[in-house]
Amino acid sequence: MPNTLSFRRLISASIAVVAMLPAVAHLQELPATPAAESLKAQLDYRMNEHIVQVPAGDGGVTLETTVFQPNGPGPFPLIVINHGKDPGRPSLQPRDRFYYMASAFVKRGYAVMVPMRQGFSNSGGRYRDHGCDMTANGYTQAEDIRSTLDYARQQPWVDGERMVVAGQSYGGLAAIALGTQALPGLRGLINFAGGLRDDSDRCAWRSQLVSAFAEYGSKATVPSLWMYGQNDSLFGPELAGRMHASFVQAGGRGRLVEFPAFKRDAHGMLASRDGEKVWLQDTERFLQEIGMPTAVVVDVQSPPSPARTDFAQVDDVDAVPFLSEHGRRAYREYLTKMTPRAFAVSSSGGWTWAEEGEDPDGRALATCSAKSKDPCRLYSVDDYVVWSDERLDQAEKAAVTASSTPVPGATPATATSSERTTSVGSTTAR
Repeated sequence: MPNTLSFRRLISASIAVVAMLPAVAHLQELPATPAAESLKAQLDYRMNEHIVQVPAGDGGVTLETTVFQPNGPGPFPLIVINHGKDPGRPSLQPRDRFYYMASAFVKRGYAVMVPMRQGFSNSGGRYRDHGCDMTANGYTQAEDIRSTLDYARQQPWVDGERMVVAGQSYGGLAAIALGTQALPGLRGLINFAGGLRDDSDRCAWRSQLVSAFAEYGSKATVPSLWMYGQNDSLFGPELAGRMHASFVQAGGRGRLVEFPAFKRDAHGMLASRDGEKVWLQDTERFLQEIGMPTAVVVDVQSPPSPARTDFAQVDDVDAVPFLSEHGRRAYREYLTKMTPRAFAVSSSGGWTWAEEGEDPDGRALATCSAKSKDPCRLYSVDDYVVWSDERLDQAEKAAVTASSTPVPGATPATATSSERTTSVGSTTAR
C-alpha cells in the first residue's frame, strides 16, 4: 500500500506542547461519564451542534456525523462539508467540524452536516485505499457522501430539493467525484483545494489527479466552484490549472478561483478564522447561480473571548509567570505565530501555545492541563494579555523558576516534561 502524505488544514491546528498527547476518542453515546461530559463541552449550543450516526455501506456501518442547524423544525437547505486525510491512521483523526464555514451557513439558514467517512475518527468500517489510482479513490470516498445525502433526504429538518456539497482537500476530490451521479436535490459542488497526494515510489500522483478530474468532468451532472490558493503547499497554481482544465475540457462545468497567498499555506484556508474573507464572496455568487439562499437570516452569537487585562504588554516576555529560560524562548516563538493564537501556563512551569484552527484557547488549555501536574491558565490570546491575577510575589516566582532552571556547572539532565516542545496536530493535506 502506498504511503499517502497528506496535509490536513495545514495552518489550522499548530500546537506547541509540553509533551505529546495521546489521542482522545469522542464518544457518540452520552452516558454519565467524564468522557461523555468532555464531548458535551465540545458541542456548540449556539448552532445546535449534535452528532448523529449515518448508515453507510453494508453490515450496519455508520458514519460519525456532526450536525449544525438553526433553531426550529425546518426544513432547511443543506450543505454537506467533507474532510481531508491526516497523516497516519485514519481512525486516529479527530472529528472534523469546519466550524467557521458551518457558522457562516447556519447564519444563512442552512443545516450543515460534516460526516467522517468510513474508517475515520469514530466512524465504522475501514478506510478504503486504492493507492495511486486517484480516480478510484475519489469514487470510493464519494460513496459515503452519497449515503449522507440519502440519510439527509429522510430527515424532516432537511429540504431535500436544495442541497449542496463541499469538500476540502481529499474531501474536495470526493465531492467532484460525487458529481458524476445524478442525485435528487443536489444543485452544486464546491471544491476547496481538492486532491490527494501520494509520495510512494512510482506514483505519478499529479498526472493521476489530472486524469481523475478528466474522468469526473466527462460524467459531471451539476455545476461546481473550485478554489485554490497561490501558496497552496500541495496543489499549487500550475497543478490546479491542469486539473481544472482537464475537467472542463472533458465536459464538466466548473469555475476556478485562484486566490492570492493566504498566510503560510493556502491549503488550510477553509479552517482558518480569517478564511471567510477569502471564500465567502465567490461562494455566495455560486450559490445564487444555482438557486441557493445567501441572505443572513439567523443571529449566531460569537463565542465569548477572554477579557483583556493590564497585567503586562503581550511582548513583555519577562512578565510571563512561572517560565524557565526554555519556556521564555518558547514564548518568544509564540509571539511570531499568527492569530488566532493562545498561550497557557501552569504554576509548575508547564506551558503550551496553539495557533490557528478552531478554539486555540481551549486547545492550549487542554493540552497544557493534560501534561502539567498543576492546573493551567491562559496567559495571552491573540495580541493581548488575559492573565487576571494580581502580580505574583516575586520571591514565589523566582523560586518556581529556579526549580526548573539547571544549576550552572551541573551535569545536564534530561529535560522535564514541562520543558519539552513537540509540534502536534499540524495540518497537512491530501
